[in-house]
Amino acid sequence: MTNAEAKPIGEALAVDLPLCVDLDGTLVKVDTMQEAAFGATVADWAVLFRIPVWLVNGKARLKQELARLWQFDPAHLPYNEALLDYLRAERARGRSIVLSTAAAQQVADRIAAHLGLFDRIIASDGVTNLRGPAKAEALCRAFGAKRFVYVGNDATDHAVWREAAGAVLVNARRGVSRTAKVRYPVVAIIDDGAGRMRAAVKALRPYQWVKNLLTFVPLFVSGGFADLTAWVPTIAIFAAFCAFASIAYILNDMTDLAADRAHPRKSRRPFASGALSIGDGLAILPGLTLVGLALGWYSGALPALLFYMALSLSYNLKLKEMPLIDVFVLGGLYTLRLFAGGEASGHRVSLWLLGFSSFLFLSLALIKRVSELYRLPPEQGGELARRGYAREDMTILQMMGVAASFTSALVLSLYVQSDTAVQAYAHPSLLWGAVPLMLFWQCRLWLSTARGCMQDDPIVYAAGDWLSWLVLLCLIFLALGAFIPFGGPSV
Repeated sequence: MTNAEAKPIGEALAVDLPLCVDLDGTLVKVDTMQEAAFGATVADWAVLFRIPVWLVNGKARLKQELARLWQFDPAHLPYNEALLDYLRAERARGRSIVLSTAAAQQVADRIAAHLGLFDRIIASDGVTNLRGPAKAEALCRAFGAKRFVYVGNDATDHAVWREAAGAVLVNARRGVSRTAKVRYPVVAIIDDGAGRMRAAVKALRPYQWVKNLLTFVPLFVSGGFADLTAWVPTIAIFAAFCAFASIAYILNDMTDLAADRAHPRKSRRPFASGALSIGDGLAILPGLTLVGLALGWYSGALPALLFYMALSLSYNLKLKEMPLIDVFVLGGLYTLRLFAGGEASGHRVSLWLLGFSSFLFLSLALIKRVSELYRLPPEQGGELARRGYAREDMTILQMMGVAASFTSALVLSLYVQSDTAVQAYAHPSLLWGAVPLMLFWQCRLWLSTARGCMQDDPIVYAAGDWLSWLVLLCLIFLALGAFIPFGGPSV
């Protein structure tokens, strides 16, 4: 039967024929096999070596084995809500709804049981991979050619649409949609308008790059801001840290999918919401890695950058789950930015700055954990997923963090009266003003955290806080005043 002959049948009967719904990329916004493979590999690296063995026995076998290992909650998957509304409306008027997917039977069964929408499930069984022509054959066998309407989203669905009485397009790419409109009777088009490019930029978390401004600190505290030759490598290491930080955030989001989807705010992140797939993330990472490595090599601080990346990967894969170790590692990641900036600019970080920054960044890392505990939803049972902390830990973490804040102020005050400061600054006495300013700023962050106002990383929070900017300006003026000789020798 030609497409021209099929159209009148689709127009006349499509509203009453069974509605056969694809799963991956259609009903849910993700590829379940990608998520199963990635999740199983993160949980057990040995899976990476088993995948080729399973694949030798066919893709259907691979899907079956991965589904057996995949731990997921169907209630938290990112469903296409517009499609669900359409399916519920069709079911309410008596239409038969069928889940027809190339995903493994175990995955399809769990999702169907959760939604309670489907009269029948047709899925891959470990022997046959129900994709493209195989799915078309299975649906024709079940309902007859041109006796069903198929809901799909990508180019492999053309084989099914050719045998269907009508097509429903869901978030289809422009080329797929254009071809489908010409070849098949299109019953409905559902598009939530999600832009992958915008989602990709969001996944990089450019607002978090403000933390990488720490690479400029050695240049300023050493008085080297007038050293023009130091600016180019410092800018390069700043950009390299931005690239590597984005890699860490992408990996963090992909490995934390289950926890993020159960979180009211983090569930809107690109990977958790389904705006980006695991495949998209894995495609972005090589480009960012090359850019980061090239800039790190040019800056002269590549070893520090590589150590930062190794520590970030260890943190994302395991260390974040280990109480106290995680906050010390977070503090270390901040300090590494300082160290790398000093290596790139040639104005190396002093032991005084390392001591001060270590306590400061430990305090900031503890603020991050305490703020997460404050925002912990009741349904999570009082424990942070993949963090190793419970709500009852909040008091002791606050004590540790506030103590670290005051210790950082103590180190700064000792530095101000040290011989090192006297030799480095024309008027070191002006730096005394930095001590109460830094302590005030940290106390303000802790107060904001205790009041439940800390919604993100403390440095990102400070970037949007006018009072933090005022403190920063005061610190800059104090530093400039301490450096610039005027009125005679310092006493």
